[in-house]
Amino acid sequence: MTFQPTRAIVTGSDSGIGKAVAVALAAAGMDVGITWHSDEEGARDTAREVESQGRRAVVRRLDATEVPGCGDVIDDLTTELGGLDVFVNNAGTGHNALFVELTLDQWRHTVSVDLEAAFICLQRAARHMQRGGQGGRLIAITSVHEHQPRVGSAAYDAAKHGLGGLMKTIALELGRDGITANSVAPGEIATPMTDQEDEDPRGKDRPGVPLGRPGDAREVAAVVAFLASPDAAYVTGASYAVDGGMLQMGPQAGSHIESDDWRQV
Repeated sequence: MTFQPTRAIVTGSDSGIGKAVAVALAAAGMDVGITWHSDEEGARDTAREVESQGRRAVVRRLDATEVPGCGDVIDDLTTELGGLDVFVNNAGTGHNALFVELTLDQWRHTVSVDLEAAFICLQRAARHMQRGGQGGRLIAITSVHEHQPRVGSAAYDAAKHGLGGLMKTIALELGRDGITANSVAPGEIATPMTDQEDEDPRGKDRPGVPLGRPGDAREVAAVVAFLASPDAAYVTGASYAVDGGMLQMGPQAGSHIESDDWRQV
């Protein structure tokens, strides 16, 4: 079966990683369904960039707190695009609070958006791919915290660990349909989420990261574009860290080490 993707959906693609992914997939020859939660103009800007690549853009609002209603947006976009080959679950949220101070409402909000909504949207996308009979690519943007925890991120860590596990199970179950399922786990990326919108990460000093800087959203998007491509036909159930080596140090060290002394023998 020859897989040639031409239709993709990227959730949370109004800014940051999601926007970069949408543009990268358009450059790879795909029409793109774009979703936004609170920044419609950001989504329209993403659409303009997709269209500048000569591809079609379809924009819809998706509220990941509306479970299971968020799945209807995936159905609508798939219909508008005429099918679905690649689905990237990027929408997410998080709270910073110590475990003993984390409220149940905070826990439920983070887990609902980062895991329950992801489950619903991935499931809807997978069903469309099964019906299409041409295979597909399911990709989840998780985090380095899919692999290692961080102080103050109990709900986020739990949700991202869960999402990573979900993707592995999907890979087992949908491989016979020619559908791959993989995760991309970013470290610190210069985006609005980290208060670094439109900043060049190469000008930032991060002594606790082996490459010495935050990442660029386009560096994450390049890995997603590979996983969405025909070249990744034999890659499934994997998680790709795009973190400048942060996981080798531990996410806490990556952000809290303030000198390069650790590099010395």
